[in-house]
This record gives sequence, structure tokens and C-alpha cells, in this order.
Amino acid sequence: MPITTCIFDAYGTLFDVAAAARQVADEPGNEEFSAKWPEIARTWRDKQLQYSWLRAVADAHKDFWQVTQDSLDYTLEAHGFASESLRQRLLDLYWKLKAFPEVPPMLAALKDRGMVTGILSNGSPDMLDAAVESAGIAQWLDVVLSVEDVGVFKPHRWVYDLVGSHFGSQPSEVLFVSSNGWDAAHAAGYGFQTVWVNRANDPVDRFDWSPDHVMRDLTGIPELAAAR
Repeated sequence: MPITTCIFDAYGTLFDVAAAARQVADEPGNEEFSAKWPEIARTWRDKQLQYSWLRAVADAHKDFWQVTQDSLDYTLEAHGFASESLRQRLLDLYWKLKAFPEVPPMLAALKDRGMVTGILSNGSPDMLDAAVESAGIAQWLDVVLSVEDVGVFKPHRWVYDLVGSHFGSQPSEVLFVSSNGWDAAHAAGYGFQTVWVNRANDPVDRFDWSPDHVMRDLTGIPELAAAR
């Protein structure tokens, strides 16, 4: 069945989750933070994902903004930063994450080919709305779907169900794209055609399923979708 719908994970896939820490590192007076910012950004993201998985398996859901704050608090303590102003600056910037540079032309190319496009994310609706607006990509998206509609984080299958519920599509019609290998793998197990955007050149996760395709960035998505 040909691809009709291209659905994207948001954080790390369309939006650069390291952008907040990188921007703070470039600001005057943050020299100590600047020396450690890549490790800080990595810990923040790792804890953010870990807390989402643990809340999912424990049936203890809180929205992604709370998870983002909790994971930042852990990160700042772990790296020896106790400044409330630093914490607030990082959180403020998280609402304005930059899109990766190839995102706007990639989405525009999909729409030129008549594809339906959307986001499926752990993010809360207000976070996603702010990120989409800040990145200036709303004109190329048909829908922004949040896990808050089902009250559990990915990779629970209820999250992937949201796509078919919204569009009335079959899983095989959907190309699902994520920078998280575990997300792309579980989406493949669900029945989506999948792409793992492996920006860091990481090994493939060991699951029962694997992503159908692996790319270094999003540039080739329109051609792949049109060819399926």
C-alpha cells in the first residue's frame, strides 16, 4: 500500500533538543556552564526519556512539561549547578527550540507531493504548539497529536493508535519518522513503515523489531515517501 501520511516525532527529530543548552552556553557570564553544556544537554535528554518510560510502566502519568522540569532538576544537581536563574532560562528556551535546518524544505516538499503530514509526540499540546510556532512550520502540518489524548507515553501502542483514529488510515499507509531508535522500532512493530533518523550514528537498539530505514537527517524523506 503506498504511503499517504508522513508522521514525525517532535523532540530530537524536528526540533533540536540541545538548542536550549547551546544558546545558554553562548550567553555572557555562563563560562562554567559553557564548558559542560554538551554533557548537560545529553543528561537532560536521557533523563527526560527515562522518566517518560518509568512513568508509563508505573501508570504514573504526568505531562511532558513536568517530566522536562524534573529531568532538568536532576541534571543541574548532577552537574553541580544550583542557580534558579539558570534553570529558568533553560526552561524558557525549551519552549522556543529551533528546528533542524532541513525541516522546512523537507516538509514543504512533502506537501508539494500531496502527502498528509503531522507530528506524534510525547510533548504536551501547549509545548508542541509553542515549538511549531517558534520554528515557523505550522503551514506544512495537517495535525499535531499529543500523548495527552491517551495519558501514556510512547512506545505504548495507544499512542500510535492516535494516527489511525485521526486520519482513518491503515498503519501500512503511514511513514513514521523518529530520531529515537526505540521509537522507530516499536512503531515498526505496530505496523508503520518507519525511518530512524540516526543523527549520532548510534548502534541499532536490540528489540524484536527494527526500523525499516536509517538516515542521518531528514533530507531524503520526501523521495523515500514518494517511492513507497
